Amino acid sequence: MSFLRALLSSARLARRSPQRAAHAVAAPSPGDRAAFGDDLLLDAPDDRIAPALVAAAHGSYTPASELLAATRERAEWEDRDRYTLRLATFAHHRQDWLTDWLLAAPHNPDALLVQAELEVSRALDLPAPADRLRPARPLIDAAASGSPRDPVPWRIALDHARGAQAGHDTFEGLWEQAVRRSSHHYGCHVAALKYLAAQGSTYRECFDFAEQAAEEALPGSLIQALPLRAAFALLADGTAAPALAVDLAARVDKAADLAIALSAEYDGGDPWAAEMRNVLAYVLAGRERWTEALAEFRQIGPHATSFPWASLTDDPLGRFLEIRETARTLAVADPPPAPDRTRPEEARRWTPGRSRSDGHYA
Repeated sequence: MSFLRALLSSARLARRSPQRAAHAVAAPSPGDRAAFGDDLLLDAPDDRIAPALVAAAHGSYTPASELLAATRERAEWEDRDRYTLRLATFAHHRQDWLTDWLLAAPHNPDALLVQAELEVSRALDLPAPADRLRPARPLIDAAASGSPRDPVPWRIALDHARGAQAGHDTFEGLWEQAVRRSSHHYGCHVAALKYLAAQGSTYRECFDFAEQAAEEALPGSLIQALPLRAAFALLADGTAAPALAVDLAARVDKAADLAIALSAEYDGGDPWAAEMRNVLAYVLAGRERWTEALAEFRQIGPHATSFPWASLTDDPLGRFLEIRETARTLAVADPPPAPDRTRPEEARRWTPGRSRSDGHYA
């Protein structure tokens, strides 16, 4: 059995158990779609994480501790993963509150989880991260032991394995542990896609994995947008994008169409869907589907996200605004999609930019 098939088979086996919906979705509000939301703030926090970040800025870890404890007790694994990432990102610039938390509760699985994410993300941002990842492994193990049902330590372990250039057998073992705990966990699927890319899988192989996972995803799950991640990586590759093979171009468009349908299941301006919509707007612009890109920018509202823009430029908000304005300008001249569609000359000259050298998917 190939490695790709083994990953899919492990997830499919775990999915035979009853699963809860990954995230509740609501019908989109027409009023929310009306405005762009020009009060942009990059990576604006939602109402649950915002108090924890404010408190951390003042040196207090208590709200962060309470928030992560609540996600663990309620098995809110998607929220737990997202909040862990946000807290670790904050700790990257200011760590005193996290240091105090670990001193006060050295065996707390939530504090250990944030510290593990911090150590792994720091190492992955550096060249040749393998040697720098070793100190993170005991933290990951301790976080997993302290919260046995939690898939998030295993998502971090998957990222750790990618940076450590672990072999397929090692990664597959970690993947089985992750999907056994939550077979539809979005972050683990993104981690697997990143690993496939880092291991030299072709774009077609990455699409194979992402499309199969999306087909088996729960209604409303962001896993349905996993092919969009593969599409982004392809379009952002300055060497591959200019001459897309016909089959790959079709798969990029199929990924965008699937993500458009998923986006319609969320409220306009919903921060949960914001990153997916930012990636979707980029991919639609890269395919010169300006009218649809403009519609997604309206759905995004004020929620610009670092990804994908930060992987293309040192000024992510500036790039977001640039592409949004391009969509505003060109959507007027953009006719409905058709096989013989002709595009304005200005659209043909627009290029989406290059991805970072690490093949970043998320």
